[in-house]
Order: sequence, then structure tokens, then C-alpha cells
Amino acid sequence: MPYASLRSIHIHPLKSVRGHAPREAAVEPWGLAGDRRWVLIDASGKVVTQRQYPRLALTSAETPDGEGLRMSAPGRAPLTVPVPRPAGTTTVNIFGDKVEAVLADDAAHTWWSAHLDADVRLLHLDSPATRRPIDPEYAKPGETVSFADGYPLLLTTLSSLDALNSLIAQGDHADEGPLPMDRFRPNVVVDGTAPWAEDEWSRISIGSVTFRITKKSGRCVVTTTNQSTSERGKEPLRTLARHRRFGDQLCFGTNLVPETTGTVRIGDAITILG
Repeated sequence: MPYASLRSIHIHPLKSVRGHAPREAAVEPWGLAGDRRWVLIDASGKVVTQRQYPRLALTSAETPDGEGLRMSAPGRAPLTVPVPRPAGTTTVNIFGDKVEAVLADDAAHTWWSAHLDADVRLLHLDSPATRRPIDPEYAKPGETVSFADGYPLLLTTLSSLDALNSLIAQGDHADEGPLPMDRFRPNVVVDGTAPWAEDEWSRISIGSVTFRITKKSGRCVVTTTNQSTSERGKEPLRTLARHRRFGDQLCFGTNLVPETTGTVRIGDAITILG
């Protein structure tokens, strides 16, 4: 394999909104430090994402002091809320998993409910080491995950995106391409591999941190949402359905579970261990 390296890192403090791209990030057992530790739920307790509200793509969330959450959206004054004290928890239904989390203060609920014109609440995952086990079919005992879709990290490669965009250009919605990587909301993006090489990996290291590959990442309607405008199209799902269908899933990228902790940095070498 040509020399492969880590091209970019992406952390999304609040699930389904914009995040930031640091030059380095700490790897914890449940994912990158600060990634998807906050979530929105509706009145029934179900997680709220771009699946229901595409305009979440236009909102941003950052953790300026490493603790609280600063939220901003077009037409609204930004709001910063502190990490809530774990005085009590509320159950979040995230794709069938029941997870205990802590409610943020009322100002956050008011801000988000007004922005989405819906009754929603903001919660924080106070104890990622214990709250949400990974699917036992792909996990070892004690492995957990944050509010990510299912696994601690999502890896994508630039070569596979190039290959996908070439396929889109040959399809019946070529005008929608080429798609940028932000459609797939990865944590780590790798350069210097062959297209789809990640399909064959079972273990890798990024710098000094090692990871186990669990499964390919099945994609949903969020990938059809333009992250700059919130408008939806047909791609990449139309092309993935034709070329990247595995069972009942349309796949792009692969899911990782950390085997060790440490820090990953842009430019780190990617080593295939299995």
C-alpha cells in the first residue's frame, strides 16, 4: 500500500450538528474526546437528528472551554450552556438503545425548541464508560460508545470518496456531484490508500493508537443532505444502492473501536495490522 496518513480529524460535540476539525484529538475508549457527548431528544425521548430536521446541518456546536457547549444557528443569538450536574438522568431512545443522560438547563431547551419549532430537549452523556454498550455482536465485554450511531469512530478515505464521485458522475443524478466528505460526517479521514481498501482491514494503527475494525458503515438519508444549505437530493444513496450494497445496507466508510488510548494527529501514519 502507498504511504497512508491521517488527513483530517472531525469532532461533533452535539450529535447531528456541525462540529470542528482540530489538528489533534485524544482517543478515549468510547471515541474521540468530546465527540457526540450531547444529544437532542423529542417529547417521547427519541433522539433528534438531521433525519427529522435537515436544518440541523446549519447549526454549530463547540466546547470552547472543554466543558460547556456553545451553540449557534442562523438568525439566532448564540447560547452557551454548562455541563449539567448529574442530579438525575433521563432516558434517551437512540435507535432502540435506552441510554441514561443528564438534562441541560431550561435555556437550552427553550433555544432549541424555538429554533426547530418543536418540543426538544438537550442532554449530556455524563458517564460514557458505563451508559451505552456497543452491539455485543461486534464488541468485547465492557466496550461502550457515546451518542454516535453505533461505534466509537467512523473512518473514511479520500480515495473511496473519489471512486464514489466517479460513479455518481456516471449515474442519473450526476449534477449532484461531486460530493464533499462532510456528507458522511466521519471522525478520521485517511489519504494514500487504494479505493475501498478499508473494506479488507481488520486492525489498524493511527500513529501509536490501535483500533479494531468492526463493520462497514451503513448509510442513511443524512448523507443526501447538503451540509451547507440543508437541501436534500438523491445522492449518494442512489449510487451506493447500485454499487455498495451489502445485505440490506448501503455502505461507505468503516467503524472503529479503540484498542488503546492516546492522541492522533494530522499526518500520523496509518499502519494496517490485519
